[in-house]
Amino acid sequence: MSGIRALVFDLDGTLYDSEGVGRQIDASAMGHVAAVRGISPEEARLLIRETREKIAARTGRTASLSHACLELGIDLRELHRHFGAEIEPEPFLGRDERVVELLRRLGERYDLHIYTNNNRLLSSRIMTALGVDGCFRRVFTIEDSWRPKPDRQVLEEIFREIGQEPSHCLFVGDRYDIDLRLPEELGCRVFHSRTVDELLTIETILA
Repeated sequence: MSGIRALVFDLDGTLYDSEGVGRQIDASAMGHVAAVRGISPEEARLLIRETREKIAARTGRTASLSHACLELGIDLRELHRHFGAEIEPEPFLGRDERVVELLRRLGERYDLHIYTNNNRLLSSRIMTALGVDGCFRRVFTIEDSWRPKPDRQVLEEIFREIGQEPSHCLFVGDRYDIDLRLPEELGCRVFHSRTVDELLTIETILA
């Protein structure tokens, strides 16, 4: 891991574990797809699942909720307006001093950034609830491009914005196909962290 200058973290599922927040996101998406398509929420749930499976079969990679919604003709701006109005993350989140201290230590050695498919409002609320707001130099959200990850054009723009070459970046995320595969293909180092406990071991590979 020599030469690393910047760490780029996914947010949801990486800096925290919360089934409650995930359920809210899924329920809001199902409700919006149901309203747009004129179907029941349960029918929308099945449609989203089937669409993600079709994308995965076509591409050989796990499909994000955002890409499934795009495939179904859903306007991501409108979807995220619903997320902002309907999702209340705070009851399901809390400050984890282990994560806060980890980011403090890492921030003394590296530039820290967030790159998330979430929107700016919810990302800010989540980071505040976690106690990690202020830990990151830049927070890149879906609103910067409305092009959900993985997306090569967005990644190249992030490299320009943070002033780093891919080989100087370590990407950290819980979903390999969505968060890590493309950065790795572009020359970044990656750290696959599926739980907070795994995240807390990141310093062992950076030592």
